Amino acid sequence: MIVIGLAGIVVPVLPGLLLVWGGVAVWAVAEHDAGAWTVLAVATLVAVGGSVVKYLLPGRRLKESGVPWTTVGLGTVLGIAGFFVVPVVGVVLGFVLGVFLAEWLRLKDTAAAWPSTRRALAAVGWSIVIELATALLVTAVWVVGLVLG
Repeated sequence: MIVIGLAGIVVPVLPGLLLVWGGVAVWAVAEHDAGAWTVLAVATLVAVGGSVVKYLLPGRRLKESGVPWTTVGLGTVLGIAGFFVVPVVGVVLGFVLGVFLAEWLRLKDTAAAWPSTRRALAAVGWSIVIELATALLVTAVWVVGLVLG
């Protein structure tokens, strides 16, 4: 479950961090001892903290750069649609197309839409990096719990 969750972060099809945390939770329930519950508590704190940072940091950068949430929203909608049109890579293609179209419509200029599109993609990239780092920390907490437990 943890490995599938880590893969789900890199290939945005599954709720990766949730699966990683869920894997630790299943293990803690199966172990049913104080050490396992402590590992789950620490993993939960790391996961929640990482989730907060994942949304705050890239969002703040987008806001500072002037890219509105509606642009990211349209990118997300077309990313989801793209997933069904072109499995797996359609998410990325649809998101890029959606962000570009939203910025092109907003700015009425193709040349001005590209910098905004790059900034939105960078923010999404940072979001993925933060989620992956968080999931790896949760996994590390679990491994330490296995070794010490």
